[in-house]
Amino acid sequence: MKYTQAFIPTVKETPSDADTISQKLMLRAGLIRKLSSGIYEWLPLGLIVLKKVEQIIREEMNKIGGQELLLPAVLPKELWVETGRWEIYGDELYRIKDRAGREFCLGPTHEEVITDIVRKEVRSYKQLPLMLYQFQTKFRDEIRPRFGVMRAKEFYMKDAYSFHATEEDAANYYKIVFDAYSRICVKCGFKYCPVEATTGAIGGSSSHEFMVVADTGEEEIISCDCGYGANIEKAECSRTEGKRVLGEIKDLEEIYTPNLKTVDEVSKFVNEKPEKFIKTLIYLADEKPVMVIVRGDMEINEEKLKYVLKCNQIALANAETVEKVLGAPVGFAGPVNLNDKNIDIYADFSIENIVNGISGANKKDYHLKNINIDRDYKPLAIADLRKTRRGDLCPKCQENHLKFSRGIEIGHTFRLGIKYSKTMNATFLDDKGNKNHFIMGCYGIGVSRIVAAMIEQSHDENGIIWNETVAPYRVIIIPISYEGKIKEVSDLIYNQLSEKTDVILDDRNERAGVKFKDADLLGIPIRITVSDKTIAENGVEVKYRAEKTAKLTKIGNILDILK
Repeated sequence: MKYTQAFIPTVKETPSDADTISQKLMLRAGLIRKLSSGIYEWLPLGLIVLKKVEQIIREEMNKIGGQELLLPAVLPKELWVETGRWEIYGDELYRIKDRAGREFCLGPTHEEVITDIVRKEVRSYKQLPLMLYQFQTKFRDEIRPRFGVMRAKEFYMKDAYSFHATEEDAANYYKIVFDAYSRICVKCGFKYCPVEATTGAIGGSSSHEFMVVADTGEEEIISCDCGYGANIEKAECSRTEGKRVLGEIKDLEEIYTPNLKTVDEVSKFVNEKPEKFIKTLIYLADEKPVMVIVRGDMEINEEKLKYVLKCNQIALANAETVEKVLGAPVGFAGPVNLNDKNIDIYADFSIENIVNGISGANKKDYHLKNINIDRDYKPLAIADLRKTRRGDLCPKCQENHLKFSRGIEIGHTFRLGIKYSKTMNATFLDDKGNKNHFIMGCYGIGVSRIVAAMIEQSHDENGIIWNETVAPYRVIIIPISYEGKIKEVSDLIYNQLSEKTDVILDDRNERAGVKFKDADLLGIPIRITVSDKTIAENGVEVKYRAEKTAKLTKIGNILDILK
């Protein structure tokens, strides 16, 4: 391709509404344009990169026995009702009606549709295992689209689904896909970290996120030198080992705390550390009030709580609800004297070793001192409910302190079990003629997200630095002036390289400095400069995008740069 024939609308100024490095550079380099909030147009250069990423993923999926298909984007409500996700998915689901009034959604994911296909077409264990995948645009009505194409209302991804006769086969195949995802990350040039993750609206027994490590990442990830890794929602907290140091168990004491509601306020008032406090929160779990308690200097992890409560929706109760349930305003709730309140208590591990603790008295302007578990209150369950903090020990090795870093999720793998096959009555006949539900796995990877994540992880002050496997062009040829001998040599090199790789010749009537800046902005991995000076030495100047200096290469050896 010659530059004058290409549609590459670069811009010099950084767009004012761009909030990430990748969004700024993708707009400046002419890869994308914003049509509306969360909706982007992929221009030719951006689409080339997108399709190269797609091909890397396709090759790896085919290697592990995946078969590509294409599913509809418009999905009937009836399938989503079968699994209960028509309501569970919430406001992110685009819901539409056709002219006959029938309800549909724009697919954010395709578990229901793929399960429907398999329950109709697959009858016997002899047809298993089976893995089907597709590349398709997905739709999610994000409440606040941001980070360019990384959190958009419309995005491009690969979603794959596997079906198995046994849990063992499903577990073995999960590892195969996990390894394929790791190879995809390596081919894309990523520094990455697979971490344990929550299953969210997709569901299932367990999942992993593939995180690209980047300071600008939207998610916090936790890791340890022992190999443990998890996202902030899933990261486990160690249960305090050893016996409680009891000391003297004191009698309950009511203290007057006028208008003092927070742990910090009461802590200063009674001259006790926050670690002595039992922080008490009222949540609505599928509209049912529950009490959740954690040590005063810690925070509740709502994803963990949701998992323990086995509920679909969870939210902090408002002030009116708290007062109705406990008879006291927000800030004065506590776990003692709840006999007539008809509310269950769920406690984090952190409260087990609190001796003579402090919490609200369920009475306006009063707190209780010397609260002790078992004597004064008894939780229905004690579990890991808190957020991980800096300084925490690794829950696996129990030796190292956890490390905190930022990451961008580009892929997510799920062990679904029979979550969808059971609710949709998708069965097969085993070798004894018995009906069994398919054991399923689900594996998503964001193609458009990968493009943005590459830029977040690999750029400098001048622009993008593409990995050669996905760059829109591997080589850019820059003639200092496109005429005479320089033009002749440039065309010769262009013709030679065009037979071997993707190359663009900058034939514009622009100053060399302008061409160099655009080449750096676009992130082309190899830059070849042709000038009278280099021709005089029977060579050209070759510079690699990630390196600072250029070197002279003989024209006759130009193909060696591709090695």
